[in-house]
Amino acid sequence: MTTRVITNEIQRDALTALIASRPLPFTAEVVKGKRRSVEQNRLQRRLLNEIAAQTDQTHEEVRALCKLTIGVPILRAGSELFAEKYDRLIKPMPYERKLEMMAEPIDFPVTRLMNTAQKTAYIEGIYRVFSEQGVIFSEDQERAR
Repeated sequence: MTTRVITNEIQRDALTALIASRPLPFTAEVVKGKRRSVEQNRLQRRLLNEIAAQTDQTHEEVRALCKLTIGVPILRAGSELFAEKYDRLIKPMPYERKLEMMAEPIDFPVTRLMNTAQKTAYIEGIYRVFSEQGVIFSEDQERAR
């Protein structure tokens, strides 16, 4: 699957040329929004590290769990192509195997496919779920001071 973020007319023209050159049939998906931001990636990494430090899980285990339980539903709701691929390849597997598929070395793509709005929902989901489980995040500690 090819993913491009189009932000100007030159990029739009190049994408139009790519589409025109493809043999039929093919499937295309156009999604509104831009890719997730570097700041969102940093915040996600910090939250996952804080969760791992306060639980008996590694960063990679927390990352896989969040991708599967929070990220997959967000992407399934926003992309028919993702839902089709996930439902065909991953959904039939047992839960533990799904977690394995989310982690390295397989690393089934979830968060890297998100736009900024989806990534915001993902980060808010991580914060909500783990706050309810008693994880205290650094910004909570800052507010408490």
